[in-house]
Amino acid sequence: MRTYRRALTIAGSDPSGGAGIQADLKTFSALGVYGMSAIVAVVDENTEGVTGVHPVPDAFVAGQIRSCLDDIGADAVKIGMLHSSALIRTVRLTLEPYALENIVFDPVMVATSGDALLESDAVATLRDELIPSVGVITPNVPEAEILLGHSIDSQDMLPDAARELSQDNRVSVLLKAGHLGGDSLTDIFYNARTGRMTPLSAPRTDTVNTHGTGCTLSSAFASFLALGASLDEAAVRAKRYIAEAIAAGARYHIGHGHGPVMHFYNYWEQDNAPTCE
Repeated sequence: MRTYRRALTIAGSDPSGGAGIQADLKTFSALGVYGMSAIVAVVDENTEGVTGVHPVPDAFVAGQIRSCLDDIGADAVKIGMLHSSALIRTVRLTLEPYALENIVFDPVMVATSGDALLESDAVATLRDELIPSVGVITPNVPEAEILLGHSIDSQDMLPDAARELSQDNRVSVLLKAGHLGGDSLTDIFYNARTGRMTPLSAPRTDTVNTHGTGCTLSSAFASFLALGASLDEAAVRAKRYIAEAIAAGARYHIGHGHGPVMHFYNYWEQDNAPTCE
């Protein structure tokens, strides 16, 4: 009998399908990984912004996680939006007994639209309690600035910022450069196990369709780890996937705000994909 490579996402939902749990499951599927989900909040949002967040009780989140891991197990876990200190602690303590090696955490604090997704008093809990317990974090520049308590103004500051975020080499860091200027994007991946710093470059795509890019990148990273890739290989392949998904998604118009990336660009023939004129 064949077996699946399995990934669990722990995050909030997005009814418009571009971010959160929906983006994570699309990414897992596009990359050949069996996806499971533990929903921490039902989020009322679309391409224009977030209207509301309805939290799922913490104990019920823990139950979802245990139901997946006790029965099916996971080769990797992706953690996304965790809106409160209590939830952060619940997720950390629920995962702890399983001793999972491949945990990727996207420290979501603000949506693409600019709407806050994390309670202000939860930042310290996230930084001091959850981050040291995971394998990889994937912050963007604004998130890194909040975690570090200082600004990141230029590309040449990224390597030092990544090292600082690693908390004395306890966690590897993929620091995303999308909020910095320039025609190209060079993210930095710091492998805390080896001390190696890897630049990850891609051309900048001129598009408003960037909804869910952070969710998609972190889910791709988790997917490649689940498939057996090394940390460095998973970082390189995840960067390539999100760059190509953004470029493919730029050809489409959907919604009135920030549209999604094209998760299934490898399977949908771009010139023949179904469209509405």
